[in-house]
Amino acid sequence: MEICKHNEFCGGCIYQEHDYPKQLEIKEQEVLALLEKKEVSPEKIDFIEGCPCQYRYRNKMEYTFGDMVKDGETTLGMHKKGHFMSIITVDECQLVDEDFNKILRFTLDFAIERGYKHYNKKSHLGLLRNLIVRKGMRTGELLINIVTSSEEGFDEKAYVEGLLGLKLNNQIVGVLRTFNDRLADAVVCDSLKTLWGRDYYMEKLLGLDFKVSAFSFFQTNVEAVERLYTEAIDLIDGLDGKNVFDLFCGTGTISQIMALKAKHVLGIELVEEAVEAAKENAKLNGLENCDFIAGDVFEVLKTVEDKPDVIVVDPPRVGIQPKALDKILEYGVKQIVYVSCNPKTLADNIRYMDYYGYKCKYLKPFDNFPFTKHIEAICLLEKE
Repeated sequence: MEICKHNEFCGGCIYQEHDYPKQLEIKEQEVLALLEKKEVSPEKIDFIEGCPCQYRYRNKMEYTFGDMVKDGETTLGMHKKGHFMSIITVDECQLVDEDFNKILRFTLDFAIERGYKHYNKKSHLGLLRNLIVRKGMRTGELLINIVTSSEEGFDEKAYVEGLLGLKLNNQIVGVLRTFNDRLADAVVCDSLKTLWGRDYYMEKLLGLDFKVSAFSFFQTNVEAVERLYTEAIDLIDGLDGKNVFDLFCGTGTISQIMALKAKHVLGIELVEEAVEAAKENAKLNGLENCDFIAGDVFEVLKTVEDKPDVIVVDPPRVGIQPKALDKILEYGVKQIVYVSCNPKTLADNIRYMDYYGYKCKYLKPFDNFPFTKHIEAICLLEKE
């Protein structure tokens, strides 16, 4: 195992010093400790599922322009460990395709050669803010999005030509420019301009096609999430002829996989763009038995007349809030499948659901993001 050259300063990978079996052991013990702390005792806990590949697995990176030291040379990469204002260049990252590193290096050199200034978080002046690179793992399509302020002077034509001239293993299908003049240090799209090609890339997941636009959420590790979704859906006692609610559904990936067997799937998601993407992808895959509604899960469920036979939840890191959880439990369905990206809030929610008669029958952690702190899990809850 080779220690990444960025490890000293980059905060992305926290387990560089450990071999992979040790990383799995640490993460598994962390999940068990969180469950024990909340006095949650699943009937069966499976061993943690390791990642199919430990390197080059990420299909998206969001880099930031800045500097390592105040008023120093422009850098492009990740925030330095423990230093919010400092950015370190990560052009040899091991978690991404080598093409990402080449695109980052070219973009940074392009900026330095032309004397472009990075956006300053305090003065709110400067041109360059972020670089977002996305890849279709199964299609080899690359989507590049440079985020700038509306300050003039960026040579769009030269940037596109330079990118298209790079020797890459994958194919660039779109080059975009996002304008962001907000004060917050976050990628916000005031307007989006297509500099070349198209504004989306294509991906395949469990035999379905997905069109992923610039700001659509999509699973970061496609191969690993296929295993997780397959096992999560297999926990359900048959989908044939059933009405399914897929709550916090994102771009409707799980919804569409279940729709291949279920009678009907209703997906609910807060982010409107994700819902539009879900509708478009369902149409692309010829699925007419799934519908999607944009809105807060609690508020939408108050207006829905259909009753589910089974419920799948895939909430954000904060877990499911009590009022939404109460509404979900009101349906009294026999089975709830919980897909989690945060074992801590999963343990909180399981404890709450146990009080209302839903017992945790099965729980299995997954490591979809080797070297990082992140842990996923699937859980089956049944009403007694």
